[in-house]
Amino acid sequence: MEDLNRIKVVLVEKKRTSKWLSEQLGINPSTVSKWCTNTSQPDIETLIKISKLLEVEMEELLNKQYVESIKI
Repeated sequence: MEDLNRIKVVLVEKKRTSKWLSEQLGINPSTVSKWCTNTSQPDIETLIKISKLLEVEMEELLNKQYVESIKI
């Protein structure tokens, strides 16, 4: 699977853990782990929450190469 998100990278940049993120979102840590390994992806609503928690623009959470590869 292609890396669609950069959640793991942004967590490291912000000196936060996946456990912290799961606690903030009230979800199972294994779900965040799947996002960090790009095994699964958060929905848009959750992605917005993550961007607010990490104080970054939502675009920073997305893999730019993937976004640019989408043909409209």
